[in-house]
Amino acid sequence: MPKGNKVKAAVRPKLEQEGFFGRLSYFTCRAIANLRQNVFVSVVTVGTVALALLIASLFLLVYVNLEGMAEGWSDKVQVTAYFDREPEPLAVAALKGRVKAIAGTSKVVFVGQAEAEQRLRSRLKGQESLLEGVSPEVLPASLEISLDRRHRDTEAVAAYVKNLKQIQGITEVQYGEEWVKRFNSFMNLFRIMGALLGGFLTIAVLFIVSNTIKLTIYARKDELELLGLVGATRFFIKAPFLIEGVLQGAAGAVISLLALLGCYFAFLKNAGDFLGVNPASAGLSFLPATHLAGIVLGGVLLGFIGSATSLKRFINV
Repeated sequence: MPKGNKVKAAVRPKLEQEGFFGRLSYFTCRAIANLRQNVFVSVVTVGTVALALLIASLFLLVYVNLEGMAEGWSDKVQVTAYFDREPEPLAVAALKGRVKAIAGTSKVVFVGQAEAEQRLRSRLKGQESLLEGVSPEVLPASLEISLDRRHRDTEAVAAYVKNLKQIQGITEVQYGEEWVKRFNSFMNLFRIMGALLGGFLTIAVLFIVSNTIKLTIYARKDELELLGLVGATRFFIKAPFLIEGVLQGAAGAVISLLALLGCYFAFLKNAGDFLGVNPASAGLSFLPATHLAGIVLGGVLLGFIGSATSLKRFINV
Protein backbone atom coordinates (compact mmCIF):
# COMPACT_ATOMS: atom_id res chain seq x y z
CA MET A 1 0.00 0.00 0.00
CA PRO A 2 1.42 3.44 -0.86
CA LYS A 3 2.63 5.61 1.97
CA GLY A 4 0.01 8.25 1.30
CA ASN A 5 -2.76 5.71 1.64
CA LYS A 6 -1.31 4.51 4.92
CA VAL A 7 -1.44 8.04 6.29
CA LYS A 8 -5.06 8.46 5.19
CA ALA A 9 -6.01 5.17 6.78
CA ALA A 10 -4.34 6.20 10.00
CA VAL A 11 -6.12 9.56 10.31
CA ARG A 12 -9.54 8.52 9.03
CA PRO A 13 -12.08 9.15 11.80
CA LYS A 14 -13.91 6.08 13.03
CA LEU A 15 -17.07 7.53 14.50
CA GLU A 16 -18.53 4.17 15.47
CA GLN A 17 -15.65 3.65 17.91
CA GLU A 18 -15.81 7.08 19.52
CA GLY A 19 -18.90 6.49 21.61
CA PHE A 20 -21.63 8.90 22.67
CA PHE A 21 -19.38 11.89 23.36
CA GLY A 22 -17.60 11.47 20.04
CA ARG A 23 -20.92 11.56 18.19
CA LEU A 24 -22.10 14.52 20.26
CA SER A 25 -18.89 16.43 19.47
CA TYR A 26 -19.24 15.67 15.76
CA PHE A 27 -22.88 16.76 15.57
CA THR A 28 -22.15 19.88 17.64
CA CYS A 29 -19.33 20.88 15.28
CA ARG A 30 -21.68 20.41 12.33
CA ALA A 31 -24.35 22.52 14.05
CA ILE A 32 -21.87 25.33 14.72
CA ALA A 33 -20.65 25.17 11.13
CA ASN A 34 -24.24 25.43 9.91
CA LEU A 35 -24.79 28.49 12.11
CA ARG A 36 -21.71 30.15 10.65
CA GLN A 37 -22.82 29.40 7.09
CA ASN A 38 -26.27 30.91 7.67
CA VAL A 39 -25.48 33.85 9.93
CA PHE A 40 -28.43 36.01 8.92
CA VAL A 41 -31.08 33.34 9.38
CA SER A 42 -29.45 32.26 12.65
CA VAL A 43 -29.47 35.83 13.96
CA VAL A 44 -33.16 36.18 13.01
CA THR A 45 -33.96 32.92 14.82
CA VAL A 46 -32.06 33.87 17.96
CA GLY A 47 -33.60 37.34 17.93
CA THR A 48 -37.10 35.89 17.59
CA VAL A 49 -36.52 33.48 20.47
CA ALA A 50 -35.09 36.31 22.58
CA LEU A 51 -38.02 38.63 21.86
CA ALA A 52 -40.60 35.92 22.53
CA LEU A 53 -38.94 34.88 25.79
CA LEU A 54 -38.55 38.53 26.83
CA ILE A 55 -42.31 39.03 26.53
CA ALA A 56 -42.95 35.88 28.56
CA SER A 57 -40.26 36.86 31.11
CA LEU A 58 -41.73 40.34 31.57
CA PHE A 59 -45.11 38.81 32.29
CA LEU A 60 -43.49 36.36 34.71
CA LEU A 61 -41.65 39.19 36.49
CA VAL A 62 -44.88 41.16 36.91
CA TYR A 63 -46.71 38.03 38.07
CA VAL A 64 -44.05 37.13 40.66
CA ASN A 65 -44.04 40.64 42.14
CA LEU A 66 -47.84 40.85 42.22
CA GLU A 67 -47.95 37.45 43.87
CA GLY A 68 -45.46 38.69 46.47
CA MET A 69 -47.54 41.80 47.10
CA ALA A 70 -50.66 39.66 47.44
CA GLU A 71 -48.90 37.45 49.96
CA GLY A 72 -48.07 40.58 51.93
CA TRP A 73 -51.72 41.58 51.85
CA SER A 74 -52.73 38.12 53.02
CA ASP A 75 -50.63 38.65 56.14
CA LYS A 76 -53.28 41.19 57.15
CA VAL A 77 -55.88 38.43 57.47
CA GLN A 78 -56.28 38.60 61.25
CA VAL A 79 -58.89 37.30 63.67
CA THR A 80 -59.68 39.33 66.81
CA ALA A 81 -61.39 37.63 69.75
CA TYR A 82 -62.93 39.93 72.41
CA PHE A 83 -63.62 39.25 76.11
CA ASP A 84 -66.46 40.67 78.18
CA ARG A 85 -64.02 41.04 81.09
CA GLU A 86 -60.25 41.23 81.07
CA PRO A 87 -58.93 37.82 82.17
CA GLU A 88 -56.33 37.38 84.89
CA PRO A 89 -52.66 36.98 83.81
CA LEU A 90 -52.69 33.23 84.56
CA ALA A 91 -55.93 32.82 82.62
CA VAL A 92 -54.43 34.74 79.67
CA ALA A 93 -51.62 32.18 79.35
CA ALA A 94 -54.15 29.32 79.42
CA LEU A 95 -56.36 31.02 76.82
CA LYS A 96 -53.42 31.65 74.50
CA GLY A 97 -52.46 28.00 74.82
CA ARG A 98 -55.96 26.86 73.83
CA VAL A 99 -56.00 29.22 70.87
CA LYS A 100 -52.57 28.04 69.68
CA ALA A 101 -53.89 24.47 69.81
CA ILE A 102 -56.40 25.30 67.05
CA ALA A 103 -55.10 24.26 63.64
CA GLY A 104 -54.10 27.27 61.56
CA THR A 105 -52.89 29.53 64.39
CA SER A 106 -49.65 31.32 63.57
CA LYS A 107 -49.35 33.98 66.27
CA VAL A 108 -51.42 35.10 69.28
CA VAL A 109 -51.06 38.51 70.98
CA PHE A 110 -53.04 39.56 74.04
CA VAL A 111 -54.18 43.20 74.15
CA GLY A 112 -55.31 44.36 77.57
CA GLN A 113 -57.69 47.23 78.23
CA ALA A 114 -54.88 49.65 79.09
CA GLU A 115 -52.99 48.85 75.89
CA ALA A 116 -56.21 49.16 73.88
CA GLU A 117 -56.68 52.68 75.29
CA GLN A 118 -53.09 53.63 74.39
CA ARG A 119 -53.59 52.39 70.82
CA LEU A 120 -56.80 54.38 70.50
CA ARG A 121 -55.15 57.56 71.77
CA SER A 122 -52.22 57.13 69.36
CA ARG A 123 -54.64 56.76 66.44
CA LEU A 124 -56.51 59.89 67.52
CA LYS A 125 -53.36 61.91 68.08
CA GLY A 126 -54.21 65.60 67.91
CA GLN A 127 -57.86 64.87 68.72
CA GLU A 128 -57.45 63.78 72.34
CA SER A 129 -60.46 65.85 73.34
CA LEU A 130 -62.67 63.14 71.86
CA LEU A 131 -61.43 60.73 74.53
CA GLU A 132 -62.19 62.90 77.55
CA GLY A 133 -63.93 60.80 80.17
CA VAL A 134 -63.07 57.53 78.42
CA SER A 135 -61.47 55.03 80.83
CA PRO A 136 -59.67 51.79 79.95
CA GLU A 137 -62.57 49.79 81.39
CA VAL A 138 -64.75 50.91 78.50
CA LEU A 139 -62.56 49.15 75.93
CA PRO A 140 -62.60 45.34 75.77
CA ALA A 141 -59.53 43.13 76.12
CA SER A 142 -58.80 40.98 73.09
CA LEU A 143 -56.63 38.36 71.45
CA GLU A 144 -55.17 39.29 68.04
CA ILE A 145 -54.62 36.08 66.09
CA SER A 146 -52.59 35.73 62.90
CA LEU A 147 -53.27 32.71 60.69
CA ASP A 148 -50.81 30.69 58.64
CA ARG A 149 -51.03 30.81 54.84
CA ARG A 150 -52.90 27.51 54.53
CA HIS A 151 -55.82 28.84 56.59
CA ARG A 152 -56.45 32.24 54.99
CA ASP A 153 -59.10 31.31 52.44
CA THR A 154 -62.77 32.00 53.14
CA GLU A 155 -63.78 28.48 54.17
CA ALA A 156 -60.72 27.93 56.36
CA VAL A 157 -61.18 31.25 58.20
CA ALA A 158 -64.88 30.52 58.80
CA ALA A 159 -64.04 27.07 60.21
CA TYR A 160 -61.32 28.60 62.40
CA VAL A 161 -63.71 31.21 63.82
CA LYS A 162 -66.25 28.50 64.59
CA ASN A 163 -63.66 26.61 66.66
CA LEU A 164 -62.52 29.82 68.33
CA LYS A 165 -66.00 30.73 69.52
CA GLN A 166 -66.17 27.49 71.47
CA ILE A 167 -63.49 28.73 73.90
CA GLN A 168 -65.09 29.89 77.14
CA GLY A 169 -64.70 33.61 77.87
CA ILE A 170 -64.69 34.77 74.24
CA THR A 171 -67.84 36.77 73.57
CA GLU A 172 -67.24 38.14 70.08
CA VAL A 173 -65.00 37.38 67.10
CA GLN A 174 -64.26 39.75 64.23
CA TYR A 175 -62.18 38.97 61.16
CA GLY A 176 -63.38 41.25 58.33
CA GLU A 177 -65.42 38.57 56.56
CA GLU A 178 -66.20 40.70 53.51
CA TRP A 179 -62.55 41.74 53.11
CA VAL A 180 -61.39 38.11 53.27
CA LYS A 181 -63.97 37.06 50.65
CA ARG A 182 -63.02 39.88 48.29
CA PHE A 183 -59.30 39.24 48.76
CA ASN A 184 -59.62 35.51 48.02
CA SER A 185 -61.86 36.20 45.01
CA PHE A 186 -59.25 38.62 43.67
CA MET A 187 -56.45 36.10 44.19
CA ASN A 188 -58.37 33.30 42.47
CA LEU A 189 -59.19 35.53 39.49
CA PHE A 190 -55.59 36.72 39.34
CA ARG A 191 -54.24 33.14 39.25
CA ILE A 192 -56.75 32.06 36.59
CA MET A 193 -55.85 35.04 34.39
CA GLY A 194 -52.16 34.31 34.93
CA ALA A 195 -52.59 30.67 33.92
CA LEU A 196 -54.60 31.57 30.80
CA LEU A 197 -52.23 34.32 29.70
CA GLY A 198 -49.19 32.16 30.46
CA GLY A 199 -50.61 29.30 28.39
CA PHE A 200 -51.43 31.63 25.51
CA LEU A 201 -47.91 33.09 25.55
CA THR A 202 -46.37 29.62 25.60
CA ILE A 203 -48.36 28.52 22.54
CA ALA A 204 -47.65 31.77 20.71
CA VAL A 205 -43.92 31.61 21.46
CA LEU A 206 -43.71 27.97 20.34
CA PHE A 207 -45.53 28.80 17.10
CA ILE A 208 -43.27 31.77 16.33
CA VAL A 209 -40.06 29.90 17.14
CA SER A 210 -41.11 26.82 15.17
CA ASN A 211 -41.87 28.83 12.05
CA THR A 212 -38.70 30.86 12.36
CA ILE A 213 -36.53 27.76 12.66
CA LYS A 214 -38.41 26.30 9.72
CA LEU A 215 -36.86 29.07 7.59
CA THR A 216 -33.42 27.85 8.63
CA ILE A 217 -34.20 24.28 7.64
CA TYR A 218 -35.94 25.30 4.43
CA ALA A 219 -32.80 27.17 3.36
CA ARG A 220 -31.00 23.80 3.47
CA LYS A 221 -33.73 21.71 1.90
CA ASP A 222 -31.45 20.56 -0.90
CA GLU A 223 -28.81 19.46 1.61
CA LEU A 224 -31.37 17.40 3.53
CA GLU A 225 -32.63 15.72 0.36
CA LEU A 226 -29.08 14.96 -0.77
CA LEU A 227 -28.19 13.39 2.59
CA GLY A 228 -31.27 11.21 2.35
CA LEU A 229 -30.34 10.09 -1.19
CA VAL A 230 -26.82 9.02 -0.17
CA GLY A 231 -28.22 6.83 2.60
CA ALA A 232 -27.79 8.96 5.71
CA THR A 233 -29.94 7.84 8.63
CA ARG A 234 -32.71 10.03 10.00
CA PHE A 235 -30.83 10.56 13.24
CA PHE A 236 -27.65 11.53 11.37
CA ILE A 237 -29.61 14.15 9.40
CA LYS A 238 -31.70 15.46 12.29
CA ALA A 239 -29.13 15.58 15.11
CA PRO A 240 -27.17 18.67 13.94
CA PHE A 241 -30.42 20.59 13.36
CA LEU A 242 -31.74 19.66 16.80
CA ILE A 243 -28.47 20.75 18.43
CA GLU A 244 -28.60 23.92 16.36
CA GLY A 245 -32.09 24.62 17.69
CA VAL A 246 -30.91 24.01 21.25
CA LEU A 247 -28.00 26.43 20.81
CA GLN A 248 -30.27 29.07 19.28
CA GLY A 249 -32.83 28.64 22.07
CA ALA A 250 -30.19 28.90 24.78
CA ALA A 251 -28.64 32.00 23.17
CA GLY A 252 -32.07 33.60 22.84
CA ALA A 253 -32.86 32.83 26.49
CA VAL A 254 -29.62 34.41 27.71
CA ILE A 255 -30.20 37.53 25.60
CA SER A 256 -33.78 37.82 26.85
CA LEU A 257 -32.60 37.61 30.48
CA LEU A 258 -30.00 40.33 29.90
CA ALA A 259 -32.67 42.52 28.31
CA LEU A 260 -35.05 41.74 31.19
CA LEU A 261 -32.38 42.70 33.71
CA GLY A 262 -31.85 45.99 31.89
CA CYS A 263 -35.60 46.69 31.88
CA TYR A 264 -35.78 45.88 35.58
CA PHE A 265 -33.02 48.27 36.61
CA ALA A 266 -34.35 50.97 34.27
CA PHE A 267 -37.74 50.64 35.95
CA LEU A 268 -36.22 50.82 39.44
CA LYS A 269 -34.31 53.95 38.47
CA ASN A 270 -37.31 55.77 36.97
CA ALA A 271 -40.29 54.34 38.89
CA GLY A 272 -40.28 57.19 41.38
CA ASP A 273 -40.40 59.79 38.61
CA PHE A 274 -43.23 58.56 36.37
CA LEU A 275 -45.21 56.35 38.78
CA GLY A 276 -44.55 57.93 42.14
CA VAL A 277 -43.62 54.49 43.51
CA ASN A 278 -40.72 53.79 45.82
CA PRO A 279 -39.35 50.42 44.65
CA ALA A 280 -37.73 49.74 48.04
CA SER A 281 -40.95 50.19 49.99
CA ALA A 282 -42.97 48.35 47.35
CA GLY A 283 -40.74 45.30 47.78
CA LEU A 284 -40.07 44.81 44.07
CA SER A 285 -37.57 42.08 43.31
CA PHE A 286 -36.02 40.35 40.31
CA LEU A 287 -36.82 36.78 39.36
CA PRO A 288 -35.37 34.11 41.69
CA ALA A 289 -32.67 31.74 40.46
CA THR A 290 -35.13 28.89 39.90
CA HIS A 291 -37.20 31.04 37.54
CA LEU A 292 -34.08 32.19 35.67
CA ALA A 293 -32.99 28.58 35.22
CA GLY A 294 -36.51 27.75 34.06
CA ILE A 295 -36.38 30.46 31.38
CA VAL A 296 -33.04 29.16 30.07
CA LEU A 297 -34.40 25.62 30.07
CA GLY A 298 -37.55 26.90 28.37
CA GLY A 299 -35.44 28.48 25.64
CA VAL A 300 -33.56 25.21 25.13
CA LEU A 301 -36.82 23.26 24.92
CA LEU A 302 -38.35 25.81 22.55
CA GLY A 303 -35.36 25.52 20.23
CA PHE A 304 -35.42 21.73 20.39
CA ILE A 305 -39.19 21.38 19.90
CA GLY A 306 -39.20 24.05 17.20
CA SER A 307 -36.49 22.20 15.28
CA ALA A 308 -38.14 18.81 15.78
CA THR A 309 -41.53 20.01 14.53
CA SER A 310 -40.00 21.89 11.61
CA LEU A 311 -38.02 18.82 10.50
CA LYS A 312 -41.22 16.80 10.09
CA ARG A 313 -41.91 18.62 6.84
CA PHE A 314 -38.69 17.28 5.31
CA ILE A 315 -37.98 14.10 7.26
CA ASN A 316 -40.59 11.54 8.27
CA VAL A 317 -40.38 10.61 11.95
